[in-house]
Amino acid sequence: MNKEKRVSLDILRHSTAHVMAQAVKDLYGDVKLAIGPSIEGGFYYDFDAPVRFSEEDLEKIEERMREIIREDLPFERTEMPREEAIEFFRKRGEPYKVELLEEMKDDIVSLYRQGDFVDLCRGPHLPSTGKIGAFKLLSLAGAYWRGDEHNKMLQRIYGTSFFDRESLKQYLDRLEEARERDHRKLGKALDLYSISEDVGPGLIHWHPKGARVRNIIETFWRQAHYDNGYELLYTPHIGRSELWQRSGHLDFYRESMYAPMSIDENEYYVKPMNCPFHIQIYNSRIRSYRDLPLRWAELGTVYRYEKGGVLHGLFRVRGFTQDDAHIFCTPDQIEDEIHEVLRFSLYLWRCFGFEDISAYLATRPSKAVGDPKRWDQAMKSLEKAVVAEALTSEVDEGGGAFYGPKIDLKIRDAIGREWQTTTIQFDFNLPERFNMVFMGADGKRHRPYMVHRALLGSIERFFGILVEHYAGAFPLWLAPVQVRVMTVTDRQKTFALEVIEALRSARIRVESDFRNEKLGFKIREAQLEKIPYALVIGDREVETRRVSPRGRGNKTLPPMDVDAFISRIREESQVMGQTIL
Repeated sequence: MNKEKRVSLDILRHSTAHVMAQAVKDLYGDVKLAIGPSIEGGFYYDFDAPVRFSEEDLEKIEERMREIIREDLPFERTEMPREEAIEFFRKRGEPYKVELLEEMKDDIVSLYRQGDFVDLCRGPHLPSTGKIGAFKLLSLAGAYWRGDEHNKMLQRIYGTSFFDRESLKQYLDRLEEARERDHRKLGKALDLYSISEDVGPGLIHWHPKGARVRNIIETFWRQAHYDNGYELLYTPHIGRSELWQRSGHLDFYRESMYAPMSIDENEYYVKPMNCPFHIQIYNSRIRSYRDLPLRWAELGTVYRYEKGGVLHGLFRVRGFTQDDAHIFCTPDQIEDEIHEVLRFSLYLWRCFGFEDISAYLATRPSKAVGDPKRWDQAMKSLEKAVVAEALTSEVDEGGGAFYGPKIDLKIRDAIGREWQTTTIQFDFNLPERFNMVFMGADGKRHRPYMVHRALLGSIERFFGILVEHYAGAFPLWLAPVQVRVMTVTDRQKTFALEVIEALRSARIRVESDFRNEKLGFKIREAQLEKIPYALVIGDREVETRRVSPRGRGNKTLPPMDVDAFISRIREESQVMGQTIL
């Protein structure tokens, strides 16, 4: 979606949120308004209401919204002094608006009115309510005021709107498809993972099949990194408080870190990041320019506090494994290194079946650390890499972190949803804090460039994306079980065991189904479990020493001997010309 269309949709959806708020106030009387922004895919509004909303209420609210839209009320912007606005909303019984106003720095604030409804808002909005096209209220949720669990729980109504009915229909169809692909639903149905309240929310238990897929991903990831010039590291899960003080995490990231533990009268924290540990390895000896570049990667498990209300399956968790890497290089090497890490990122995403990839460049903010010349060189290296790989890109002017510019990659999945994944982030802060140096050809000490690179992001989140992208039907090379061998009766068991042994010897992931059940039932179960191939063995297969494969979707293949079937599996398990078994 181009930027102009996105802005237009944001204006439409924010205007629709105001109409929804007006409808709620009209229908339910003493309702206090919180906030109602446009978001990715739609909008929401948070209410402090005297009644508990239900799905039936959404229909009533929609009907009142349609009436307001037919009235074609103009959206009128007015401005007033902040103190006057505070008194205005206080008289209207809107404590949340008063709280927001009291924290604002502006002397003059803007309000928007449609009919008798008035809301605090920066705008912009559509000219009138009649310009709103097709809309739908989607769901209800609870939301703490300002995201703080110590504040009152409000009621949130989600909705979406488009300029035409066909776009709305397409979006609702995608939502239904997304519900069917939900990794939480499929994770349970396919027995991939679980979360135990006894252990704690946001902490993942990998079941055998999920663990098998994870192991395939991690094994492939490790080998790909070795093949592309990386070395792998392992670092501790905890570190002394002095380390985190020096890195700045205790100053800037403490709210996301867990409480310290005391060991030998010293405070230790479980790590929220891997970078300080990699820096310790770098600083363990004097580095020469001849040692650089260093490309160090780690599948490092980290722990970050997330509020209970935002935890979401595998997507938002409290403990996860990050596919972290850090590149340390000289100024002369940085351009080639950035291009190489971007190329490698794109290669890996394409290996996992994602082709629609775009880049977002975030540039220097007003407050930043580091030499401006280094910032300029860093930005040029990022821009050149994006151009060289012919990626669609957008620039977020001033959107970089204070310690360096970055590229974010976003992928689009099978049903068109966009996911932010890879980050390639310069860091001009930590090399200074930890006094990182290398000896140059001139015999003097120089500061290396440091680049953080998370490619898949976290293994947990990536796994969830992968499940939803493929709707649980993993490609053959990733499937936890590639083949299920099933017999018609016990008479075929001996030959079936020979087939299983041959498949296992070829490193094919196989399991058996010798139960005394009808063949149709066994085949349906294999289909529901999304197993790529079922091998049916009856008397004819025993006699001819062949197997009868059935692919996903109940596609029946002609009988073939075991070696031919193994060759087929090998051929279908190729990724970028490489067989993965």
